[in-house]
Amino acid sequence: MKTAIIGVGNIGATLARNLIAGDYPVILANKSAEKADQLAQALGQLATAMPIADAIRAADVIVFAVYFDVIKDLLGQYRADLSGKIVIDPSNPIAPDGNGGFRKTIPADQSSGELLAALLPEGTELVKAFGTLGAESLQSAAHRDGDAAVLFYATDFPEAGRVAEKLITASGFAAVRVGGVDQSVRLEVGGALHEFGKLGKLVTASEAAALV
Repeated sequence: MKTAIIGVGNIGATLARNLIAGDYPVILANKSAEKADQLAQALGQLATAMPIADAIRAADVIVFAVYFDVIKDLLGQYRADLSGKIVIDPSNPIAPDGNGGFRKTIPADQSSGELLAALLPEGTELVKAFGTLGAESLQSAAHRDGDAAVLFYATDFPEAGRVAEKLITASGFAAVRVGGVDQSVRLEVGGALHEFGKLGKLVTASEAAALV
């Protein structure tokens, strides 16, 4: 299945590097096409840069590695092209709080995963994944020796879950499902299973078993 990463900022670029290191090809797209082109050239033959519209049409799996509000706009703009595809949402709905920290931009009991799932056309399957670690840990903990660090994911769809596990494994982590999309709030900043939440650290699969 062809996988596109929309957005090549800290998370998107790191995920692309991790997947390439696992011999997994990716399509890269970004608002600045030049930035996607530069990253694709740096990553080599397994990376291909395309305009956003072309990447979404070409891919079977689309990782929206951009801000929550930008994802909402893209889901509306490309709604027809997303039908029947798998959408992966790593977003964390946060913004600076003015005091050196962050605040949630949606109500505390809501998750970006659930809100985005409600915007998708029928037949499109959403997975909440790749957002439980900060960019630094996503880079440094990938493909490490010994027990792999965990990336948690949530989805309502078995096939999408299998695809997410394949991507997580290829990117150098162990995949652990926490339940359906209604569990997404646990995977976002401040949540029980986020590095910048109650969990506060990397865990292995054996450690994660007691948490989910």
